[in-house]
Amino acid sequence: MTEKLIPTCGVWWGIAPDVFSGRRPLRAVEMAERRMGRRADIVHVYHRNGELFPTPEEREIAKGPRLLLINWKPAMDHTWAEVAHGAIDHRIDTLADYITRTFPGRFFLTIHHEPENDVRQGAGNSAADYAAMYRHIVTRLRARGVRNAVTVMTYMGAPNWADKPWFEKLYPGDDVVDWVGLDPYADDRVSDFAGLVNKTRPDHPQWPGFYRWMQSRFPAKPIMIAEWGAFERSGTPRFKRDFYTSVGRQIDEYPQIKALVYFDSPLAPRGDTRFDTTPGATRAFIQLGRERRFTRTPVPAQ
Repeated sequence: MTEKLIPTCGVWWGIAPDVFSGRRPLRAVEMAERRMGRRADIVHVYHRNGELFPTPEEREIAKGPRLLLINWKPAMDHTWAEVAHGAIDHRIDTLADYITRTFPGRFFLTIHHEPENDVRQGAGNSAADYAAMYRHIVTRLRARGVRNAVTVMTYMGAPNWADKPWFEKLYPGDDVVDWVGLDPYADDRVSDFAGLVNKTRPDHPQWPGFYRWMQSRFPAKPIMIAEWGAFERSGTPRFKRDFYTSVGRQIDEYPQIKALVYFDSPLAPRGDTRFDTTPGATRAFIQLGRERRFTRTPVPAQ
């Protein structure tokens, strides 16, 4: 893999395991890996406010060897504008000192993922405030010695936000963003992987789909599907099986995608995204994870 954690061949295979279950992270990872018949390349974990990371348990996960994707909402108690102007600098500095002292390995870091539905123009949470907040945090972490964080800017991946007049202002800048990501889910408007990564809507006819937009907007950036999942469909018990099969059939059409990180939860906000809710889905997901494109670059020990 490269310095920016881009796999030299193929695509990273990752998971956010058993989210919202209350199970400890390491146990959740081990159980998920047994269920899907392979080790995860990437494990997605979540933090907020002044929590310090990687935690001791997350450092054990990384010894797998696995790459951590740490999702941090740094200031649920402040606006983005306040953060950009230094309101949580002590929190950032404390975290930077903790990382440099405890974890030398490289890891993915996404800062306040899916910002689109949190934008409030004129209230300290504008799109420009988000970009300034993100830039301030990354710049300050780096200045305090955190050079092992590979940064990800993670969008929702929903067409209804992409045509907002402020949408383009969210992006913090190429110098502070290493990867771009999106978090699409297979709702009732999606039938296959192509529809997942390039969702369109008739009420937003100008939107080409997120992958197409990212490919045009960020031609030199690797793309991460930082969360993805398929919900149960009443009356369509084979949907998950067919959907996972479509991923293997279609992903080569999207060569800029370099990581797939599944969101595995019985309690996701819009339904059950566990990959093994039916025998057919289980077999299809296990087969997908064993395909050569997802195993070609092993995660080295760091």
